Amino acid sequence: MPADNALLAAGIGVVVCGPVAAVLGPWLLRRIPEPELDEGETKVPYAVLAGRRAAYWCGGLAAVAGGLLGLFLGLDAVLPTWLVLAVAGAILGYIDARTRFLPSVIIWPTYAVVGAGLVAAAAATGEWGSLRRAAIAGAIGFAVFYVLWFAFPRGVGFGDVRLSGLLGLALGWLGWGEFASGLYGGFFLGSVVGIVLIATRVMTRKQMVPFGPFMLAGALAGVLLGAPLERLYAG
Repeated sequence: MPADNALLAAGIGVVVCGPVAAVLGPWLLRRIPEPELDEGETKVPYAVLAGRRAAYWCGGLAAVAGGLLGLFLGLDAVLPTWLVLAVAGAILGYIDARTRFLPSVIIWPTYAVVGAGLVAAAAATGEWGSLRRAAIAGAIGFAVFYVLWFAFPRGVGFGDVRLSGLLGLALGWLGWGEFASGLYGGFFLGSVVGIVLIATRVMTRKQMVPFGPFMLAGALAGVLLGAPLERLYAG
């Protein structure tokens, strides 16, 4: 159910996240370094994507995510941390969808900001147990995706591994239900979309879709549905 002060928090999420992502997305695309490509590998240069389309997509996605997060988290001490993640996630999702790369120069600083935000939330509320759970969940998420990357590198990129730890950290603060449903909900979403694309012959079995956007969508779904699903599972 939506939290207390939900409408105010949702408005803050939309007003803050949308414009920030619309400005920050193209700005980062003009400045982040290009990755080293394997032989025969190609990608669209980041700077080529830094236009109005990037601003619209990053801003729109961040505004929607920020509004939903505000609606369900309310004016909670952890809301600012999740709004930061909404902005970073919108930009990362757009980049991955267009290039199949998740730049570490965006992910690693976001770890620092999210970590600092969770520490501040714990200091403000006294919920040090939530902070400990967040750290454990982040480590579990990173470890599981690292094993998947090691076993199936064509299906899971190392950018996905980095992102899994970040999402696990934020989801773990909210609870184990949010962590489980949010982090691994991306697998369900990616599988469904992949099956539909193959069935409609938009892509073949040998082609791979960017996994980052599904991980981010799954994390958002975990915030919205994690607690109800946990209660349903527990009976």
